[in-house]
Amino acid sequence: MPELPEVETIANGVDRRIRGDRIVSAWFSKHKEPFKTAASALAAALPGNRVRAVHRVGKHIVVDLESAGDQNRKARSEARPRDAKSLALESPRREARTPGRLVPEPSQLIVHLGMTGRLLVTAPDVPQAPHTHAVLHLASGRELRFVDPRRFGRLALNTAEAFAGPGHEPLTISPPDFARLFRGRKLAIKAALLNQKLLHGVGNIYADESLFRAGIRPTRPAGRLTRARLDRLLKSLRAVLRAAIRAGGSSVSDYVDADGEAGFFQIQHRVYGREGQPCRVCGNQIRRIVLAGRSTHFCPRCQT
Repeated sequence: MPELPEVETIANGVDRRIRGDRIVSAWFSKHKEPFKTAASALAAALPGNRVRAVHRVGKHIVVDLESAGDQNRKARSEARPRDAKSLALESPRREARTPGRLVPEPSQLIVHLGMTGRLLVTAPDVPQAPHTHAVLHLASGRELRFVDPRRFGRLALNTAEAFAGPGHEPLTISPPDFARLFRGRKLAIKAALLNQKLLHGVGNIYADESLFRAGIRPTRPAGRLTRARLDRLLKSLRAVLRAAIRAGGSSVSDYVDADGEAGFFQIQHRVYGREGQPCRVCGNQIRRIVLAGRSTHFCPRCQT
């Protein structure tokens, strides 16, 4: 499953290519699994919206949208000054009229890639990959395609307040808040790192790699770690995530970026996927165990 660095890489790539573009039309497959919002509702609501920005929240890709109504209001606002009374008269509800009914206008399109999902920006003449479940046709002539062979990914409209994700952001959380997340918790620190309600975006690869760099055994109870060890873990986690983003993520399965290119951080892995190989620090053999249902890799000598 793509983790924070992979999702960040994809979101940044899509943002560079389609920011400011307008959705002209949309096509969706007949499979219901990828759609948290019904495909019919997506097809009715998305056309006409302009892409304001694309960014990451946890493991989700968030496409911020601006409706035709928003664009018209913005143009009027720039054309003439308005007082507070006239602004207050504007309805906060955003709706798009379609034949026979009103459809709430989306403020965001939320994309979760699941296990094998890909979000690609392509020219329209590029052959459509098998298992393509969504195609947004853009005014520029490009297409934004969602491909997902296993159909564990999800597409949804958000018409409420800005999507914030299920947990805390590991790249910005403060050390005291990070330490408080694990206070009194008996579960293993590896399992705690994977809990998306605590920290969103961290997955199996980067939990293993950050625990190795912090010198912490993944089976240690989270609530028993000292503040100093937790501070070191947060520092290691951030260093690993940022290095992986610079490398374009880790391609160990199906992951590719918005151009269909693989990432390179896997060549920097120190423990993940290296079971039985010598530790790059001490030479001891890397071990693999199953913890909380997930493969977990660590060095028994470097991690205590």
